[in-house]
Amino acid sequence: MIKKKFKLGIGNIKIDSTAKKNVLKVLDSSRLSYGDFSRKFEAKMAKLHSRKYAIFCNSGTSALEVAIAVLKDKYNWKDNDEVLVPSITFVATSNVVLHNHLTPVFVDVEPNYFCIDPKKIEEEITSRTRAIMPVHLFGQSAEMKPILKIAKKHNLKIIEDSCEAMFVKYLGKPVGSLGDISCYSTYATHLITTGVGGLAMTNEDDLAIRIKSYFNHGRDGIYLSIDDDDTQNPNKLFKIIERRFSFINLGYSYRLTELEAALGLAQLKNWQKIIARRQKNASYLTNKLFRWSHFLQIPKVRPNGSHAFMLYPLVIKSNKIRRSDLIEHLEINGIETRYLMPLINQPIYKNLFGNLENQYPVAKFLNKNGFIIGCHQDIKKEELDYIIEVFNKFFSKF
Repeated sequence: MIKKKFKLGIGNIKIDSTAKKNVLKVLDSSRLSYGDFSRKFEAKMAKLHSRKYAIFCNSGTSALEVAIAVLKDKYNWKDNDEVLVPSITFVATSNVVLHNHLTPVFVDVEPNYFCIDPKKIEEEITSRTRAIMPVHLFGQSAEMKPILKIAKKHNLKIIEDSCEAMFVKYLGKPVGSLGDISCYSTYATHLITTGVGGLAMTNEDDLAIRIKSYFNHGRDGIYLSIDDDDTQNPNKLFKIIERRFSFINLGYSYRLTELEAALGLAQLKNWQKIIARRQKNASYLTNKLFRWSHFLQIPKVRPNGSHAFMLYPLVIKSNKIRRSDLIEHLEINGIETRYLMPLINQPIYKNLFGNLENQYPVAKFLNKNGFIIGCHQDIKKEELDYIIEVFNKFFSKF
């Protein structure tokens, strides 16, 4: 019997002295609405991901929802047009398609990297397909090179769901820098955390203006911040006054405050240390768990990319082991787990689409056998050793 020593969660957040100082500056300023902290956070995130624009909002889900909405509006997509999404991902990826009155069409995933399988995409394309939404899952990129080629061939847009991947490269370029719009999350357990939050990024001027408008109730882009009417030019001021309470799109209230931006800016000072520590922790787990690789599929890193290890995914590959038994053993011993982002077997999706699993054999296998544990930057060496001890105790019975 192992003595339970730790409670090890999937993610963690620490508010350091810089973050506290930033928050106090915001409170002392008496300004919570969009301002200098938000502008600086957006500019730094855009630069780190080789994007012209980054627009801060209240969640990665909201960013994805608006990304689809503005593309639907700009390119005159019709209700029930189709967006291709992977059959393994967080439920928000396809929920936002439905919220925009479009149809998610599922594509099976790669067995080793769990992202959308480029070899399976074209067989799902129809005359109503408008976009592909690759998800960069668990901290590394989908295989974007063939996806970009397919999108160009079929005149499809690409929305990159980068909510679980920041600061990593694919073919030498930042993940999330290749599609029409890319979306990131800064939720409490993600790589950079602001409590709640997300960003939509693009290189296109028109898309950036539309995204900002949609995040702000659909307001005319001439006035999206209380600073936008700070001008000494009377003609310009009158033009702004005329239009600053004009709403030109059916938008949302997806804004955030300076407080979240203040937290984000503080975390950006340490992003390299955060990613390096996650990678180090993941490497340690991989090396120690390799002895059980006849039972477990250990996570792999694409040879043409890098991995931020937002999460540490594992898959049982032996008929001798039941996932429920291993997960119960881990949870009893204080190691938090999650299933490996099941989607098509979720109750709401079975109600909407029926039993789809047999059409997607890789996803079906992962839904039955996959799970994740944490490897975040605050896990200490003694805690990693404890995780290995718990795994060793379980597998030593076989």
